[in-house]
Amino acid sequence: MENINHNRALSEKNITSLLWSYFIPAFIGVMANALYNIVGRIFIGQFVGTDALSGLTVVFPVMIIIMGFGMLFGIGAAILISIELGKGNKEKAEFILGNTLFLMVASSLILTIIGFVIKEKLLSSFGATRATLNYADKYLSIILAGTIFALTGFGINTAIRAEGNARISMNSMLLAAGLNVVLDAIFIIFLKMGVVGAGVAAVISQMILSIYVLYHFRGKKSVIKLHLKNITFHFKTSRQIISSGMAPFIMQIANSFVQAIFNAQLIKHGGDIAVAAMGIINSVATLIVMSIVALNMASQPIIGYNFGAGNFKRVKETLIISIKYSTIIGIASFTLIQLFPSIIISIFNNSIELLKAGAPGLRIFLAMVPFTGFQIVTSNYFQAIGQPHIATFMTVMRQVVLLIPLLIFLPSVFGVTGVWLSAPISDFINGLVVLVLLHRGLKALNLKITI
Repeated sequence: MENINHNRALSEKNITSLLWSYFIPAFIGVMANALYNIVGRIFIGQFVGTDALSGLTVVFPVMIIIMGFGMLFGIGAAILISIELGKGNKEKAEFILGNTLFLMVASSLILTIIGFVIKEKLLSSFGATRATLNYADKYLSIILAGTIFALTGFGINTAIRAEGNARISMNSMLLAAGLNVVLDAIFIIFLKMGVVGAGVAAVISQMILSIYVLYHFRGKKSVIKLHLKNITFHFKTSRQIISSGMAPFIMQIANSFVQAIFNAQLIKHGGDIAVAAMGIINSVATLIVMSIVALNMASQPIIGYNFGAGNFKRVKETLIISIKYSTIIGIASFTLIQLFPSIIISIFNNSIELLKAGAPGLRIFLAMVPFTGFQIVTSNYFQAIGQPHIATFMTVMRQVVLLIPLLIFLPSVFGVTGVWLSAPISDFINGLVVLVLLHRGLKALNLKITI
């Protein structure tokens, strides 16, 4: 009965109401997930210092890579599960879930081993200096050891949302985030464990999340079940999962590479204090992007289910409403950033030097936020309907074709200001390209609706 109600809501309920019912728990969940790193950075910045904050920023590209694999398998599986449930293929959806778990466990073990082998080279490449290397090395060692929990916790939780259980997905993220905040306070403030405490707190929280989400798929509230026989490698299914999740994966990997260039250019033109500022700016950007990602998480099962069921009118309506709300999020974020940059920076650390470096950087770096929301939503749309190659093109266009050349050229002319300028310029140009692709996508949808 519960499964029938989920399907009926996806196919019949008012889109705006349905989107909000999924968005609110998704938003709370992703904000809670974002707190894993952000709360740790606040505590480190306030109670340890700017060098330690810079050390955490150096490790950020590695964490982006780990999250990228979580997105590759988690989002890829979620898209396929939504489509298969829309077609009524519950057994196929369950097989996808089991295959996904196998891929996550296997890849996490490989990532952990490779990470420890090349750890020193990674830190050097990502901008560690003599002042920050010790902090970065300690933190990275703990994060690498907990890779399996980071992948499975995030990835399998995405499948909970794909089956229509958005509130349960939210609760799991709240549980892990709440635990992370408490452990951060205990380890960093009271036990004075510094960056080691931040790392241990994150890994313990991710471990609890992994246990929680895996237990869900063995319980009564899940629409699909996790069966031992399905936890295996199947080439065709794995290829479909990887293909569907490739766009966010490439986005994360490219983002990691770009972040490394950011760190190198910031060290060259602004020093460790500029890298610390970048850590804060990334935290703010993460909150904004994750707000829009929550919107994507809300729309993805609606789009995927109705596309699989052939209800293209509801697909179009969901896309249009999502673009509208993402633009509102972007405009509101832009307003707060432009009005209160120093206050935002001071939440992490209130040193005069960091405020001088961070406030103008924050304003410039996120100047195109109102123009980025629809880009993220459009990319999600093409993923959700099984056209990941278009979403992948959008990602490569922004992160590789546009951003990297700008990062190399602009700082040589404008110094550290050129580093900040590279992001809004690439966002603007890429937005024009996405507008063309969005127009074509809507045109194709209209043809399906009239047929």
